[in-house]
Amino acid sequence: MNEQISPTDAEAAASATDAATNPSETIIFGADWCGDCRRAKRVFDAAGAGYRYIDLVADPEAADVARDISGRTNIPVILYRDGSHQVEPSNADMQQKIDELGLAASAPA
Repeated sequence: MNEQISPTDAEAAASATDAATNPSETIIFGADWCGDCRRAKRVFDAAGAGYRYIDLVADPEAADVARDISGRTNIPVILYRDGSHQVEPSNADMQQKIDELGLAASAPA
């Protein structure tokens, strides 16, 4: 199941910082107005790959975390559990990483 950080979550920024320093899940930093961010979520959803979505509009302080990860202000920033990240990746690049890390849901037997 994919989780979206709520704007009412007072600990969202601290959670984003903690997750960025010790990722145990895939995190997509983005904004709903961003077409590339919506596309990234579609790729992960289609693959059945779980992620946590941090909405940078709802949690503007998390934008600093995303910038610290990537060194850029472009979104989406996708942080993987192996510590690697992608910024504005293509569908193929995301799918390759999903496959590499075994994030896709298993096909039913």
